[in-house]
Amino acid sequence: MSAPPAWSRLDDAKLLDRRFCDLNLTVQGPLQARVDQIHTELAARGITRLRPHVWLSTEWFSPDGIPGIALPFYLAHPRLIRLERNQMLAVEGGTPAACLRILRHETGHCIDTAYRLHRRKRYRELFGRYSDPYPDTYTPRPGSRRYVTHLPGWYAQAHPAEDFAETFAVWLGSRRAWRARYRGWPALEKLEYVDGLMTEIARSSARGGSPPPVRSRRTPEAIAHNTTTLREHYREKKLLYADEFPDFYDTDLYRLFSTDPQFADQPTAAAFLRKIRPALRRDVSRWTGAYAYTIDQVLGDMIDRSKELGLRLAMEPGQAEADARMMVTVQTMNYLHAGHRPVAV
Repeated sequence: MSAPPAWSRLDDAKLLDRRFCDLNLTVQGPLQARVDQIHTELAARGITRLRPHVWLSTEWFSPDGIPGIALPFYLAHPRLIRLERNQMLAVEGGTPAACLRILRHETGHCIDTAYRLHRRKRYRELFGRYSDPYPDTYTPRPGSRRYVTHLPGWYAQAHPAEDFAETFAVWLGSRRAWRARYRGWPALEKLEYVDGLMTEIARSSARGGSPPPVRSRRTPEAIAHNTTTLREHYREKKLLYADEFPDFYDTDLYRLFSTDPQFADQPTAAAFLRKIRPALRRDVSRWTGAYAYTIDQVLGDMIDRSKELGLRLAMEPGQAEADARMMVTVQTMNYLHAGHRPVAV
């Protein structure tokens, strides 16, 4: 077993000053095992001519014209996972299950690209036009049954390409269970279509047919060539996510807390919110798909404003916690319904 890299023993302050290109990271260990599992799942379905290549970058993505997957650098080492959590309060794809969900989604993009599936007429009829520009924002419809639900934030509704990738991910990860899960949903027609496409590809592979027409092995935005420091990276990332959410109004806080003298002996609203902040941040992020860091910034603003207003707890703590969780969830959903794209994928 090779010795751990010297930078893995640094504290956060010193590690943040390292450049991406100096980390000398590779895809190996548990991360490679998850990539291998995706390859195994494809082979089990008879898809043997496509093995998406992977490389390390600053985030998850599958580029246009390249049937491969960029993996976020932090998944390559436990020390970097800890740093990501310390900086952003959450790790996208940080558990085996979450990582596989995203990998299946990105594999959907890969197979779409490799076989140019989006050029087919039936694809356009079911999912829409792949060539449509990505919107800066979109309004998810949580109750819609025209789309599968796989990644948080109803991501299938963002764009036709994401709709296909999400549908493929459900097909790949659930074996035949998707038929029962989506029985009676209009989305079932999309799953049946994907099933037929993959059967066609598998049969062609079994007969020794031609490989996919798109086979580029390029690795854009690989960290091996990135001279940015981790500190610079996280500074930009935090600025992006902190600006994603609107301010809360004072009326929201007055619904939960009070300045009435009869509650003068109760805990301050600021102290109460600080206590429940980690659980509230985690739950709302999981339910809505918004980044934990974004929600945490909102909670920080709520705490500061509660202190300025002199608010105190005015109800039983359990009820106040439930109401606070509901309030932040509703505000997040209102934000998404106003046409903003959820930031966690």
